[in-house]
Amino acid sequence: MMRRSAIIGFAVAALVAGGLLAPAPAFAASKLQFPLGARIGLVPPATMSTSTAFPGFEDTKNSAFVRLIELPPDAYDALEKTLSPQTLKKQGMTLEKQGSLALAGNKAILLTIRQETPAGTIRKWLMIGRLPDRTAMVSFEMPLDSDAYSEEQVRTMLATIGTRDEVPDEEKLSLVPFNVTDLAGFRILGVAPGRGLQLTDGPRDTPEPIDQPHLIISLSPGGPPRPQERDSFARLALGGLPPIKEMRITGSEAMRIGGQQGHEIRAEGRDASTGAEINIVQWLRFGGGSYIRYVGFAPKDAWLKSFQRFRTVRDSIEPR
Repeated sequence: MMRRSAIIGFAVAALVAGGLLAPAPAFAASKLQFPLGARIGLVPPATMSTSTAFPGFEDTKNSAFVRLIELPPDAYDALEKTLSPQTLKKQGMTLEKQGSLALAGNKAILLTIRQETPAGTIRKWLMIGRLPDRTAMVSFEMPLDSDAYSEEQVRTMLATIGTRDEVPDEEKLSLVPFNVTDLAGFRILGVAPGRGLQLTDGPRDTPEPIDQPHLIISLSPGGPPRPQERDSFARLALGGLPPIKEMRITGSEAMRIGGQQGHEIRAEGRDASTGAEINIVQWLRFGGGSYIRYVGFAPKDAWLKSFQRFRTVRDSIEPR
């Protein structure tokens, strides 16, 4: 269960963030549209396009924005109980009206809010919707003095909220700052837009080692300024792994990766919860004022095959 304080903190931060929304827009055909990498989507007005700056849709000509946030299923009940006028007022928002919205067998809270921003006063329609396996938060924003969208039009749009079971791999990979041409049979477990991704192979959707291989790939700015500092830098970087006990480094050496300077560390340890033996490899690839970090770990009895697959993925990656 997600802690109520964490849910409310995240929700309020999403409310405060944002900006501002022109002649009555027609809605696009009835097909749902999804922001890049998102599993929740809706039918936006025909005057809006998918944003590249945040998960949602925008009409920059008319300062109009629709923002979508996916929350855990239990977030709905917590928000319904605690998203009060007092909570909003503490964040500089005034609740004008509170109502409900029917969502194809589910229910939703609909708040109309006035908020002061550096760009002027805006009006937000905020919907918190209960979906079959998640909670959707959708914010529709426009300048207070605009009559571009009526409340009826806003409600029509919000009622189109829907979901998709999966995000295509190509779409997920477009969110990371490097190209991956060979996943070596791994599946994508998670993506951190603009930073990296995690791959795995097995029945579990957990980031912990347990009993299946994992490969974490990330791009970060900086790196050691001098070659002789790379070994100590690599050892420090290895400390950010999931809980592994009795870890010991079995090898550390400089190497070239993709024609650039790099470093490899190999290590062994035990899963913190089960005690199972785990093998670990970390590669760092330096260049262009940044470095790519690859961390692979797998059960010891499946290490050789996993290691070969880790290298296949590593060698298929190039910064964008």
